[in-house]
Amino acid sequence: MNKTTRIGVDIGGTFTDFVLHDEARGLTWTGKRLTTPEAPSRAILEGIERLMSETGTTLGQIHSIVHGTTLITNTVLERTGSRVGLLTTDGFRDVLEMGREIRFDVDDLYARPAPVIVQRPLRLGIPGRIRADGSEHQPLDEEAVRIAIRELVERQNIEALAIGFLHSYVNPAHEFRAREIVSEMYPHLRVTLSAEVAPEIREYERITTACVNAYVQPRVHAYLDSLERDLGRIGFDGQLYIMLSSGGITTIDEAKAFPVRLLESGPAAGAMAAAYIAREAGESRVISFDMGGTTAKMCLVEDGQPHIKHEFEAGRLDKFKPGSGLPLKLTVVDMIEISVGGCSIASVDDIGLLKVGPRSAGSVPGPVSYGLGGTEPTVTDSDLLVGYLDPRAFLGGEMQLSVDRVEAAILTRLAQQLDMDTRPVAIGIQAVVTETMAAATRVHMAEKGKDPRAYSMIAFGGAGPVHAYALAKLLKVRRIIIPMGAGVISAFGFLITAPAVNDVRGYVAPLKKVDWARVSGLYAEMEARAVELLRKAGGDELEIELTRSADMRYLGQGFEVEVIVPNGELAPTRERAISEAFSTAYASQFGRVINDVPVEIVNWRLSARVPGSRINLAYSLIEMSAERGKRNIHFAEFGDVTATVYDRYALRPGAVIAGPAVFEERESSFSVGPDCTVTVDQNFNLVADIEASEPHDASTHTTEAAVLAC
Repeated sequence: MNKTTRIGVDIGGTFTDFVLHDEARGLTWTGKRLTTPEAPSRAILEGIERLMSETGTTLGQIHSIVHGTTLITNTVLERTGSRVGLLTTDGFRDVLEMGREIRFDVDDLYARPAPVIVQRPLRLGIPGRIRADGSEHQPLDEEAVRIAIRELVERQNIEALAIGFLHSYVNPAHEFRAREIVSEMYPHLRVTLSAEVAPEIREYERITTACVNAYVQPRVHAYLDSLERDLGRIGFDGQLYIMLSSGGITTIDEAKAFPVRLLESGPAAGAMAAAYIAREAGESRVISFDMGGTTAKMCLVEDGQPHIKHEFEAGRLDKFKPGSGLPLKLTVVDMIEISVGGCSIASVDDIGLLKVGPRSAGSVPGPVSYGLGGTEPTVTDSDLLVGYLDPRAFLGGEMQLSVDRVEAAILTRLAQQLDMDTRPVAIGIQAVVTETMAAATRVHMAEKGKDPRAYSMIAFGGAGPVHAYALAKLLKVRRIIIPMGAGVISAFGFLITAPAVNDVRGYVAPLKKVDWARVSGLYAEMEARAVELLRKAGGDELEIELTRSADMRYLGQGFEVEVIVPNGELAPTRERAISEAFSTAYASQFGRVINDVPVEIVNWRLSARVPGSRINLAYSLIEMSAERGKRNIHFAEFGDVTATVYDRYALRPGAVIAGPAVFEERESSFSVGPDCTVTVDQNFNLVADIEASEPHDASTHTTEAAVLAC
């Protein structure tokens, strides 16, 4: 039997999302189930079995399952990882605590440094030294390695080990030999080498990355092994792939070896899907807005590609303060994450102000309206009261929402403390959430020198379309695009994303003194590895696309910009083209160039990928009247209005609808005000264009909400 079916699975904090696509049948189908945090694979198996039942698919037809998970992120945030030991160069055991030797907030006398991932008794120095040029200054003390690892394993009871020696990114020989010794003594101990997980300059970031990889590795191994067993138990014999933070997919073995690279796997899938939708819609500048049950994520997509960066801070103590987290050397989709989602809990703080998040009701006990035991009002509960959601149509009618429970909870938990009625409080929750997201987006874009008014917005996630119109109004964005199946777009992103490899080698040299033969050798090594990994992930070698780049800076600077390196033979004749590319990239980021200062290259990078799939999410279209009736909805600018409710699945390309209107589909709902015109494009996207006009007078309720949000 031909295996033509693929399934994308995204585990979120509240819901687990599914998208099934069968190329042979031209079939795309979606699903959504409450996440089972105590046993995540249970929701996966139940969702897959339901998809197969609804589509008539057999296990024998499933070619692959692509999965993304927040397990790594949660492990780091909650500090629930393994007990990790570190072997490092003698005299450098405190590099994790010394960090960059600066405070992330010099004005805060009480600012705490980010907690280290490996405690001092578990960090041991080993005599032996590699110079910055890669030559050996002092041989590795192999007996010291044996003594140290015996101490860590037998007396300190470590579960995983990180090895990070000075300058190993240039010459990893000492790290390789130390691993050989450890493996001879304790063959089952999981070992991470900094030279493999992050072969780049800067020992603090490189060693931190190795330690975080070791910290999450045993738990990720156990999770993926359990998932493979559970899938095998129901008869699945296809391939299981995992989403990377960089926006590609990889094999299960690579995911187990370098789990730190999965840190942002779920959000990355959403950004890749937004990029795909932008390309299909012909939009060159887009804000990707992904709002689920726990968080909202913003990413910029330009010319059909999401912004990418090569460093990431995990577990920040303060979301907007660089340096307050654990700096990691990773290739990730560049986005900002805000701790507000559909299940974020609203509360009154000590000085009587309404707050939303960061606490979340999750899937257990969930929002009050779910009737599953939740008692604290959430954003979803306020969505219900202001009219964004139909209590009888949630999840296509499978889950009935209770308005009475929500009103009682808001009254007792919030309204009585604020001396207000329940509806103004619900409106206040909306105002707080929208302004929180708008402020974070403005900061993210301002740091890049970007203006939101020059962008369109693609909104998705279960709560993204619900809040897209209000957010766009605050940002002065004039176009919103809601794709079909918006509530499960991250899972859709797994299916349109192709296998990819991002690799890097550290070699620092002034551009005028680069050893091009050495650079050619580095790229040859990276290309060979990339081709092998992509073959294992199901890629066709003839379709592999290779992109070279380099991290460059002016001599003496501490930070770099990424510059594309031309394909083909690398030789001194390429220096001028590379220098001009650097000047262009530097001017784009900083608005100027510096003359008469030498340029140097720090890292050499390779991105390798195969083309992704083209899938249309226009599914389950029905032949019937699109209008479902009328509903009262509150908009911040217009107050309470009567909106026409439409069944999205009954709308066809070319349809033009004037607001106010509500568009309902199984996994989400999209509302627009009177100043909006919505068109269904050829890809069945809802394209909402907002008129540029002077603000209308807000209602009394809106005024009260604004006061609450201040």
